[in-house]
Amino acid sequence: MRIFVNGTHAVHAGQQEMYRGRLVPCHEVPQRLDHVLAELERRPLAALEAAPPPSRAVLEKVHSPAYLRFLESAWAEWLALDPANQARDAFPSVWPVRGFRHDREPLNFAARMGLYSFDTGTPLTAGTWQAAWEGAGCAMAAARAVGTGGDAARAGVALTRPPGHHAGHDFFGGYCFINNAAVAAQTLRELGAKRVAVLDVDYHHGNGTQSIFYGRSDVLTVSIHGDPVTEYPFFLGHADETGEGDGVGCNINLPLPVGTGTADWMHALEAGVQHIRSHGAEALVVALGVDTFEGDPISSFTLASDDYLAIGRRLEAMKLPTVFTLEGGYAVEDFGVNVVNVLDGFRAAAVARAT
Repeated sequence: MRIFVNGTHAVHAGQQEMYRGRLVPCHEVPQRLDHVLAELERRPLAALEAAPPPSRAVLEKVHSPAYLRFLESAWAEWLALDPANQARDAFPSVWPVRGFRHDREPLNFAARMGLYSFDTGTPLTAGTWQAAWEGAGCAMAAARAVGTGGDAARAGVALTRPPGHHAGHDFFGGYCFINNAAVAAQTLRELGAKRVAVLDVDYHHGNGTQSIFYGRSDVLTVSIHGDPVTEYPFFLGHADETGEGDGVGCNINLPLPVGTGTADWMHALEAGVQHIRSHGAEALVVALGVDTFEGDPISSFTLASDDYLAIGRRLEAMKLPTVFTLEGGYAVEDFGVNVVNVLDGFRAAAVARAT
């Protein structure tokens, strides 16, 4: 197992977010990753490595060049509007909804921010671009670690924030700006894997990942998540969304009701595993969210910490080169234990298999 850490993640630190109609302190905070690193210090699984910068060419196969340019310049433009904005996060306030045009990029900053976003819960800060950019480098490095030659690792881990699975081809939201799971999948394809699977185990549907690969047959997307009739992001994640064009049959959504417990969740995981086997995937990306935890403040499943060890073991049993990208989980004090339990379960199963 090789583990890549984004050393600059903490420069992205939003002050507040809009949640259910009111401003609240951000749920997605630097301390989340700090707890993972503290748990890895207590329970080391592998050396922690820095990652080289990402390939812009690969990023532009996942996200539109115009969107990436917007993210890169957004903070400077925000400050140019008013130097006092240095003390304020940037939020969108207007969106091109049904019937509006999306093909013309406005000059107005607020309008362009709305063009490239889908919610008001995702503050853009002074360090957002740097943290997201270097996080994409971690995702690429983790993919290269499992996809290059005879010395390839059994698993590669991208420990980074902000998370990524809600970010689409040309939009941010859900605390996500660059889709690290999609970046890892595309990198594996660049390295020669003919078919890749992305398995999203976050409580919230990976709408960005689905939208990026919805018309492709080379990347299967499987998401186990809270039913969008009641759960964020609401407008994608239904079971009848199965792909389009070349991608028909290559998108699998497994929505589950509020209150789902371990047995039913593990049954859905098994269904997802079988879809991945049927697809003939040669490599696996796991969008690792642990907001399925019973103590999560914004989610409603009831998995316990020990369940994440079992999840790690089941993922290892697929015998695929595996990349983990870090997604949601907002019970901050428990986040490190739950994430490391998945990785530890995977590593222990791999060691047992080797011996």
